[in-house]
Amino acid sequence: MINRIKNLNNRGWRLKSGEPPMVEVFRSVPLSWQVGGGRATKPNVFRKLAAFMGPGYLVAIGYMDPGNWATSLSGGAKFGYILLVVALMSNIMAIILQGLAIRLGVASGRDLARACRDAFPRSFNFFLWVLAEIAIIATDLAEVIGTAIALNLLFHIPLTIGVVITALDVLLILLLLNKGMRVVEALIVGFITIIAICFGLQLILANPDWGAVVKGFFPSPEIVTNPNMLYLALGIIGATVMPHNLYLHSAIVQTRAFKLTSSGKKQAIKYATIDSTIALSLALVINASIIILASAIFFHGGQTDLVGIEQAHRLLEPMLGSQLAPILFGVALLACGLSSTITATIAGQVVMEGFIGWRLTPWLRRLITRLLAIIPAVVVSMFFGTAGTNQLLILSQVILSAQLPFAIIPMVLFTSNRKKMGEFVSPWWLTACASLITLIVVVLNLKVIIDYITQ
Repeated sequence: MINRIKNLNNRGWRLKSGEPPMVEVFRSVPLSWQVGGGRATKPNVFRKLAAFMGPGYLVAIGYMDPGNWATSLSGGAKFGYILLVVALMSNIMAIILQGLAIRLGVASGRDLARACRDAFPRSFNFFLWVLAEIAIIATDLAEVIGTAIALNLLFHIPLTIGVVITALDVLLILLLLNKGMRVVEALIVGFITIIAICFGLQLILANPDWGAVVKGFFPSPEIVTNPNMLYLALGIIGATVMPHNLYLHSAIVQTRAFKLTSSGKKQAIKYATIDSTIALSLALVINASIIILASAIFFHGGQTDLVGIEQAHRLLEPMLGSQLAPILFGVALLACGLSSTITATIAGQVVMEGFIGWRLTPWLRRLITRLLAIIPAVVVSMFFGTAGTNQLLILSQVILSAQLPFAIIPMVLFTSNRKKMGEFVSPWWLTACASLITLIVVVLNLKVIIDYITQ
């Protein structure tokens, strides 16, 4: 079967597709539409969507990881509801870009990393791989710090010890991957449900001004003219549109055993895109909830100099008058840290195998990237405390945003190339939207660098 897939997906590409991404779970989720006794039935829309649901939620959890908490809390506390429009625009960007990742993976049989290895010279490909690894380490750094802070808030474990404890999650990752993709996906959906419930209850307690919330979803020129606001806005974009998710999605969409025909691929693209859109819309609700919560409680409560996650947790109880609020906050943070860890591990495997063809066992791969993230986290937590770790969280998200163009541009080039994509080439309007998103990200990055140099 794999050899047949290789032959089908080599048109327009320089190299043979080679071993498929994540070979241990490749096409492992059947879409046979069979009932008892082997009699085929025509599935309805909901049954088809249910079969393709899952990968979108693995991607969505990366859009609400602890790094996003730092930027969203800080933005809401300093500037109120005004940055809600940034969360909305970031989510729209994410939906479009993840749709392109799905199209690339289904139509070509290649994930984004493998496509880059096919298209670019070895030296440039190595450069892209290094950037992708830096992005994954930055993601892992946010998860390390976020999980450690959650352990400290809930169980009073010292921050430095909590950072070290996070290295043990490699055992959980290894166990889950051995159980198959459906188990991993079900666990992620469970985590997202917990996070949504926690934030829903906190919003009820906070009772925000919903009229001001709606107004916050409309753009304001101040976001671009105010350097401090722009820095946080870029951090929100980096936390929402995450480069490793593009590599991840183009690979895990191939875990479904869709038919390798034109109609089979069209169906896979359609329902995988619906799955992704629903999941990312839920991520928007949660990300917006963080900004709304920070605005309602801290900005309007006069706490505009909020340092970060730990201070927000400490102030929740006295400002809301409820002992439940900080507990819900800590539980949601822990769920975010643990679940985003899973997706970062899988993305790391996809990137390494795709760009340079190295195959490491998941536990070894996880241990290496986690150690690279733990070292700066331990140093900062020891010498600078919670203020330093929160600044490190925000910086990690800006690093992600700076790496975005190097993942987006190749993907837009591939999916707009008719020779590579055939009948599944992106329509002109989709390519135009993705190109505009790329331009926005590049311009915002340049402006932040200029502001940093001249201030």
